[in-house]
Parts: sequence; structure tokens; C-alpha cells
Amino acid sequence: MSAIGARGWEDRPMHKVLLYYRFTPIADPEAVRLWQHALATSLGLTGRILISPHGINGTVGGDMEACKRYARATREYSGFRGMDIKWSTGTGDDFPRLTVKVRDEIVTFGAPDELEVDAGGVVGGGTHLQPADLHRLVEERDDVVLFDGRNRFEADIGRFRGAIVPDVETTRDFVDLLDSGAYDHLKDKPVVTYCTGGVRCEVLSSLMTKRGFSEVYQLDGGIVRYGETFGNAGLWEGSLYVFDQRQTMDFGSGAAILGTCVRCGTATSGMGNCAVWSCRKQVTTCETCEPACAAHAAAAA
Repeated sequence: MSAIGARGWEDRPMHKVLLYYRFTPIADPEAVRLWQHALATSLGLTGRILISPHGINGTVGGDMEACKRYARATREYSGFRGMDIKWSTGTGDDFPRLTVKVRDEIVTFGAPDELEVDAGGVVGGGTHLQPADLHRLVEERDDVVLFDGRNRFEADIGRFRGAIVPDVETTRDFVDLLDSGAYDHLKDKPVVTYCTGGVRCEVLSSLMTKRGFSEVYQLDGGIVRYGETFGNAGLWEGSLYVFDQRQTMDFGSGAAILGTCVRCGTATSGMGNCAVWSCRKQVTTCETCEPACAAHAAAAA
């Protein structure tokens, strides 16, 4: 089995999932949307692609050869040349359909007017750290703070050891949380932001810098790139939540199990949608229990 596999799925190496983003000025997002939709459709790919005046953010899946052709063609666009694309093993059924949309933001913090980009990417963001650079920083400094830039539920099954995990339900919550002063005590410390593939930290680190955090870093390539480098032998613990039908992925065998089933309390790294159709929350769940958020699990008890 490949080093990065999907928990609970048969490894099918001919299917791949691509995760990518690029911050760059786009003068005509609608034209890029039409091109991307036509390209992905012609190759039989499914997934989600967001385009804004600030750039592109996407995850698509399909046949490996089709994914290769998609990656080559997308990188031919002048603003996307050299774009980092992360590959992982897919199932062939990772997304129900293809959606390509234009939005004000390619990652929704609710602060499009605060974000400035140029041909080099986000202006005023954190210093990029490669996985090995993160280890060196932690070894050299005893005051490094790892700061989770994801939604709270994602950290329930995997996170960096000792990280601060903000209690946020959506990415939009970060702006209010930072403005509340809850983390002002970190403004003079080296803060390393991290997220799944890096895109959320591009924006989060710039928001923190604008609010007076003096030494802000971001993990380049996010958890995915770190896991490719160190597997389960580094600072990462547990499984990674992903936004497709796989729901979770591990960096090799023997990953720690950090989650607890909301219904029965069994240790698990499984995730699922709350069974109450109107709820839609993601919850930790074992293989035998019907998924339910804490409120609905209590009501059913």
C-alpha cells in the first residue's frame, strides 16, 4: 500500500486525488472558471475548484493519466506555472460531481478586502517553513507555538503535538477570534500556523501579521507535505481529515488514534456526517455507531 492511503478504502493506485492552490491576481475569474470547467469535464475529473480575483484553490480526483494531463494543462496558465500540486491515492469515487465556482475568496475567512496578492503570492504573510525547517525551529527555540488553522472538528482525529487548537466551527470564526484578543499573549512568540494543504494558513498568517503578531510562520505544503516527509515519525499525531469521500487519510501504518466516538466512547479515527439531516456537522464516529453530533447523541440516549 502507498505511504499515504485512505482509511477503510482499497488502494487503487490508478486513481488519484490532487490538492492545490495558487495565490495570484486573476483579472477575469469567470474566464478561468469556464476554462477549468471545460478542462476537468473533458478529462472526466470530479471535485471542487474555486476561483477568485486572488487565485485558485482546488481538489480534483480521477484516473491517474487524466490527473496528469489536468496538472500539465493547468500549469500552462501563466499565473499557475510551478504551482505545487499534492498527490494522494484516490478511490475513483472521491467526489460526487464536479463544481467550479467564482467566489470573493478562495478560502472563506470573510475578509477579502484584507488580503493583498501579487505575482509572488500573498503579500505580508508568514515566513514559509519546509517540514525539516519546522523541526530545526522547534529544536532551536523553546517558545515555538504550533497554531492549528483548521476547523475544530478536524483536530479531533489528528493534530501536531502540543498545538493550540482554536475552538472554531468555520474558517470565518478566526477573524473574530483574533480580534477578541484571545491570543494576544502569543504576539511576541514564534507562531507556526498549519492546515491541511497550506491554503488556509496563507490567509491566516497574513491576518495575524496585520494584527501585530511579530513572528509568524506557516508550514509550507501543510500537513500533507509534512506527512509525506516524516510519516508518523515526526511531530504529527493521528489521522488527517480530508474534504472528500475518503474523509480521513493516514501517513502510513500505525497512526495514533486520537478520536473518540461521540456515541459509544470507543477510540476511533473515523469521521462522518451527523445522521440528523438538518445538522450536517462532522463528528468522530466508530464503524458500528450511527454518526451523531453531541447534542443529537444525547437526545437519542
